Amino acid sequence: MSIGIKPLGARVVIKRIEAEEKTASGILLTGAAKEKPQIAEVLAVGPGTEDEKMELKAGDKVIFSQYAGTDVKYEGEEVSIMSQRDILAIVE
Repeated sequence: MSIGIKPLGARVVIKRIEAEEKTASGILLTGAAKEKPQIAEVLAVGPGTEDEKMELKAGDKVIFSQYAGTDVKYEGEEVSIMSQRDILAIVE
């Protein structure tokens, strides 16, 4: 999937996976009450660097640091660009 953004070095482009709109007990959450999700899908990866090999690939589902990355709006989509170091885990 080509999104038109090609990250450089050991950076990745991710799209957050939307947070749940309802709690386990059935309470609906407003936009302000929902936490920003920390799980995302990797849309594009850079080539890596000599010091940091790229371990992620497009399509991976990941957990990332809460305040990491730069949010960008590109062609109507909201994505984040961040360093691979800010990715904490791959969700299997």
